[in-house]
Amino acid sequence: MASLEPEAPTPTSSPDVPVLPPAESPRQRFARHGRRVRLYTGAVVFVALLTVLIVLTTKNTGAVKLDWEIGSTHASLVWIILAAAVIGWLLGLTTAVVFHHRTRRP
Repeated sequence: MASLEPEAPTPTSSPDVPVLPPAESPRQRFARHGRRVRLYTGAVVFVALLTVLIVLTTKNTGAVKLDWEIGSTHASLVWIILAAAVIGWLLGLTTAVVFHHRTRRP
């Protein structure tokens, strides 16, 4: 069964006429370059923090004494710092969730 609607003309491209992309405005160009700068800055900060972490890890491998309320233990300083960082991160996440839950709209 044939359609009653006329067929839409298909665009034909001639090899002689190049198709140019639309011109980029200065604002779009600035935004594109700004995103690139943020990406490179983030990458540099990540590498710098990773380097500091590696240096701290290699310099703090000695065992230290941990005094508890009911005793004491010995542990590597690296593991103590790592455990403190993870516990602090988890407490920060928990605090953010609690504050978000208590301050949201009813």
